[in-house]
Order: sequence, then structure tokens, then C-alpha cells
Amino acid sequence: MAEPRAPAPRFAYKGDRLKPLRAFCQTARLGSVSRAAEALFVSQPAVTQQLQALERELGVRLFERSGRRLVPTREGETLYELARPLVEGIDGLGGAFREQLRGLDAGELHVAAGSSTILYLLPKIVEAFRAAQPEVRLILHNVTGAGGLDLLRSDEVDLAVGSMLDVPADLDYAPVYRFDPMLIAPPDHPLAKRRELALEDLSPYGLILPPRRLTTYRLVDLVFQRNRVPYTVALEVGGWEVIKQYVAMGLGISIVTAICLTDADRERLAARSLARWFPMRSYGVVMRKGKYLSPQARAFVDLIKPDLFTREHDASGHSAR
Repeated sequence: MAEPRAPAPRFAYKGDRLKPLRAFCQTARLGSVSRAAEALFVSQPAVTQQLQALERELGVRLFERSGRRLVPTREGETLYELARPLVEGIDGLGGAFREQLRGLDAGELHVAAGSSTILYLLPKIVEAFRAAQPEVRLILHNVTGAGGLDLLRSDEVDLAVGSMLDVPADLDYAPVYRFDPMLIAPPDHPLAKRRELALEDLSPYGLILPPRRLTTYRLVDLVFQRNRVPYTVALEVGGWEVIKQYVAMGLGISIVTAICLTDADRERLAARSLARWFPMRSYGVVMRKGKYLSPQARAFVDLIKPDLFTREHDASGHSAR
């Protein structure tokens, strides 16, 4: 039968673990108990007592003498590597805390968004934010949906702005804007003049769509599959500006969100609503659940309001003026 294990010795100094670790780190750094005592504004016996108690607890020698200097043993070197960042972190806590507080009112704000969101939705919001918070450095991370979620989960960005179909359980999504799905084609295309559009009418013509990993492609495929209507993808290419250009050149038709259509597009493209077949696309704010938002992040979120955008655009994405 195994003998009961003796309880570990208890020392009074354990009430404050930081003191012996601080004494140890200063001695290791300065190579002298007396110099460590001067740096800590305590007596030499106090430092010696802390070192002896630490050695008793750990059951190893932490220092050996080399000439007139104390140098850490192998075990002491290991402890120094572990303890130094802890002691420095605690000792620097006050300054780091004050720096963080200053950062809450200034500092940086990191926002993840896709190219279309940055190009069509955020300019007015960014303009208003820069006017209200000129001291804050705003960093926009141009990433796809999945990339933005990865940045959110790793706390590399404060929030994300974009469109979501499926919302993971660890994130919150607050939709703010909604835009119609639109068919775009060259002005002389047969579909441009047709009074009524059925989903089957699109089948004979090749579609120009974003890459299949993106939300738009997945949504188009879902609608055609559910309605059992065949379709053909003539070209996959990233970016709505590129897609609009290729459609205007007569290389195919496309299904886009009204947010990307501007006054200039009216001259080169015919746009028809497909709201009968496709759901409206929402855009809004994505945040990690339980994440504390800094004042500048909250200020940015407060600017993401429908009226800021609809003052400049109607529901179809064209200028209201």
C-alpha cells in the first residue's frame, strides 16, 4: 500500500508570489543580491529570504557563484525565462492600462469587409466617421466573407460589415440595408425588352458570376436548383465592376445586387428586377458574441444606418437626386 504523499510545505511569502519572483528576476538580471535590493528599494536580507524560500519551494538551486557575480543555474535559467515576462507584465500593467484607455478614445479601428461593401456601401459611412473621429486611424481589411469571420474570431478586427446567408452560432449579425436582386444585360439584349421575365427565360444565356466560393454564386445556384431550371455559367470572375464591364461588352448576362448599380450603368446596361425569384440581399454588421466594443467601434456601428445611405440612393441602387 502506497504511503500517503506528504503535503507541500507552506511558506508565508506565498501570500504574495510576485515578491520572490521579482527578487529572483532582478538578481538574475543584475548578478548581485545587493544590486537587486537597491533596484527593489528593500534590504539585502529581504531579497535573500525571498530567494531561499523560492529555492525551498521548487527544490532546486537557482544561483551559483561565478567570481563575484551570481549566475542562474540551469534550473534558474528555465525559471527566469518563465518568470521574467510575468513580472514585467505585472510591473508594466499600470502603464499598459493607461495606454489602452487612451486607445479606447483614439487609437485604431479595424473593420473587415468585402470589395463590394468597401466600394459601394462604406464610402459615406467612412466619410462620416472620419469627420466625427479624425484622431482614429481606420483600417479596412479587404477580405472575402470567410476571411472576415476568421479575423473576427481571432480578434484581429473589431467588427465586420457585409452580407451573410448563414450566421454561425458564435457570431451576431444585424442586417441594416436590403437591396433587390437585378438582372443586368446589354441594352440591346432580348431580355432587356421583355415585359415579363420568368426564371426559364435566363436559361439560354450564359451567366457571368463571381467565383463559386462566394455568397452570390451559392445563392444563384440555390434558386435555379430549387426551381429545377437549368442554367449555364459562361464566366466566373471576381468583382462586380468587372462583371458589369463584361456584361456591357456582350459576353453574357449576370445577376447582381442593386447596391452595385450606379447612374453611369444606366447608359451601358439594362437592369431588371428579379425580386420575384431571388431574395433581397441584406448588408449589416457582424460581431463576435460577447465581444466588448470600444467607443470608436460603437461610433462606427452607429453610423451604419439606412438613412445615411438612402439619402444618396433609392432602393434600386441608383442616385435619388
